[in-house]
Amino acid sequence: MKNPLLITKEEILKFYKPVNPHTHKGLQGHAVIIAGSYGKIGAAVLASKSCLKSGCGLVTTFTPKCGYQILQISIPEVMVVTDENANFITNIHFPIQPQAIAIGPGIGKELGTQKALFEFLRINKAPLVLDADALNILAENQSWLSLVPENTILTPHPKELERLIGKWNSESDKFQKTIAFSEKYKLITVMKGAPTYIINKSEIYENTTGNAALATAGSGDTLTGIITSCIAQGYEPRYAVKLGVYLHGLTADIALPQTGYQSFIASDIIENLGKAFLELEN
Repeated sequence: MKNPLLITKEEILKFYKPVNPHTHKGLQGHAVIIAGSYGKIGAAVLASKSCLKSGCGLVTTFTPKCGYQILQISIPEVMVVTDENANFITNIHFPIQPQAIAIGPGIGKELGTQKALFEFLRINKAPLVLDADALNILAENQSWLSLVPENTILTPHPKELERLIGKWNSESDKFQKTIAFSEKYKLITVMKGAPTYIINKSEIYENTTGNAALATAGSGDTLTGIITSCIAQGYEPRYAVKLGVYLHGLTADIALPQTGYQSFIASDIIENLGKAFLELEN
């Protein structure tokens, strides 16, 4: 296995774009977050809020009917479109052309949701981030991977990765399998962990930010929101994914002296995004 390239501040600043002082929300990108099911609307909240808090101009969340009030009350800045079904997603449609779409956090694996994912992949043309249950559904229906657009970003944790590429018997075997997977389907895979790696075809990148505080419920949902936001703002997927994992990790590095490892939760990632951007710009 060749040596990974490090994702450092210096590396990020080569492509980082500070916000244009004359911009408006229409120029800052519109993202759609497809997320949530009964009991897991929190995943939709975390992904949507982190998307807004990392610079996206507009965010529309597509969720089952049971998520409507929760989202409208917990994030007034986000627009909400609901499925006709109460408890899980069955038919994905929204009246906009977003610059980026994320799908998967908390959606579950109901048959109706699987069918909805298939129909969505068949017609979608927008840049895509796939996470959580979207990955689990694809792991069970691998022929659908051919419908996924080139340079789509996948963000599996170790168990989700194993479902996609099969069991591995060593670290190097895991990387080889992930590289083969990424090359076969022309995808970018984020191997979440300590540290987090990005596999883009045969290129391997190792993130240099983050710590054990990130090992907490909802942490991945916020990462999905951040990466989706970066794509919506005009970063190419290969840059958006690096910026996303770097900022995500940086929030935990910034917060740690105040929170310690134990009391840091996914909402703290969102709370510290502003400081992470400032740290990047100073």
